[in-house]
Amino acid sequence: MQLAAFNRIDAEAARAVVRPCVDIDRWVDALVDGRPYSSMEALIEAARTRALPWTVAEIDGALAHHPRIGERASGTSAEASLSRSEQAGLGVQREDTAAALAAGNRAYEEQFSRVFLIRAAGRSAEEILASLRERLTHTDEEEIPVVADQLRQIAILRLEGIFGS
Repeated sequence: MQLAAFNRIDAEAARAVVRPCVDIDRWVDALVDGRPYSSMEALIEAARTRALPWTVAEIDGALAHHPRIGERASGTSAEASLSRSEQAGLGVQREDTAAALAAGNRAYEEQFSRVFLIRAAGRSAEEILASLRERLTHTDEEEIPVVADQLRQIAILRLEGIFGS
């Protein structure tokens, strides 16, 4: 989508454009209400600042739509398509790495009661596994800012992808 078109479309259509980036109403509404944007840089900066801070409830609500790392997102939604694209770089994993990711996902969910979230784009399965293991040493208070940062990174990457930047 072109930024000029995003600036002109009605609010409901604009919400539909940005919601697949992260399903947090306050963030979506802030980006839509902030139009018109003079440049992609202005839109990206707004996206970054409107994400500070996200509440635990907002994070948990947004994570309800995220598949586990290493699992293929199902469905035909824009968000599922973006997730599949982001995890495509993981490629075919070694059997031991895939098993370790699955076990790590389970351990993370048991410890934090949410899916493990990491910006997969640009990372190998081994890098993700190392991060997962490190994050399992966190307390919930230590982990929340990390999850929020990963969610922000994913939202920005998706936004850049939607606008082709």
